[in-house]
Amino acid sequence: MPLFNRTELEAAAALVYDHMSPTPQYTWPLLNAAIGAEVWVKHENHGPTGAFKVRGGITYIDWLQRTQPSIRGICTATRGNHGQSQARAATAAGMIAKIYVPEGNSSEKNAAMAAFGGEVIVHGDDFDVARVEAMRVAEDEGLAPVPPFHPELVRGVSSYALEFFAAAPALDTVYVPIGCGSGICSVITVRDALGLKTKIVGVVSTEAQAAKLSFEAGRLIETNTAKTFADGMAVRIPVQEAFDIYSRGAERIVAVSDAEVADAIRTYYRCTHNVAEGAGAAPLAALMQECDVMRGKQVGVIHCGGNIDTEQFVTVLNGAVPEV
Repeated sequence: MPLFNRTELEAAAALVYDHMSPTPQYTWPLLNAAIGAEVWVKHENHGPTGAFKVRGGITYIDWLQRTQPSIRGICTATRGNHGQSQARAATAAGMIAKIYVPEGNSSEKNAAMAAFGGEVIVHGDDFDVARVEAMRVAEDEGLAPVPPFHPELVRGVSSYALEFFAAAPALDTVYVPIGCGSGICSVITVRDALGLKTKIVGVVSTEAQAAKLSFEAGRLIETNTAKTFADGMAVRIPVQEAFDIYSRGAERIVAVSDAEVADAIRTYYRCTHNVAEGAGAAPLAALMQECDVMRGKQVGVIHCGGNIDTEQFVTVLNGAVPEV
């Protein structure tokens, strides 16, 4: 059974569209020629925060207002895009938003979260340490804890998959990056609710393979580190609720190196003149890795975000890989 049925997903999409417009999906001739397939790109980088997470923030804060109307604010952890989403939606609802990030987090994502009204607090070596602290502070201060994965986040994010499958229902395969899992679980949920046969391939970093290792072992496996410049995938500890969905609904999970991600960022810019952050380019990197298998097919890639720091982008365009 899908997490949500079609009626529930369409209701969430209607709510999302009260706050933003649908994003486009294009097939680009130069990209098709480079891959040897008909490639459809879902451009979540064209949303109001430059990333797909904005959709989940809308539905989560709406749910929070309906179920906990007296709550004064939220507390969460992020590498940036989830935090922008929550800050934007919470501030619009008159709530405070405390956002925990790890040391060395993207300075430009931090600035964007603050600009959307969030209080950005640096804590810990990585996302998973920051997450534990955020959940502790939420309890101590009477704030609503926003976990990295929640059905209401999935319900909102699913609106991009509804748009994508409506525009390109004949896709053989869709490549989706995995951080904590709301993106891939949304695509699987919509695919199943619509009764489509599209295969869903998850994508992780070779430096943050928790989801892939868990998928292959059939149980949760943590990693000791998650040091990749594709920060949207830099997760050490997989989420059980997300694993329960992608372990059954994904075809396979592919790991891509930072060098492959950097090459995909350059390919996106050369072929489409769209800027991609690391996680945003990871699906294309996986498709490039598997282009022989996908040759001649209709394939989808989720461009989940374009929020790469200027310095990193310059490094990538100069042919190098950003240091972590």
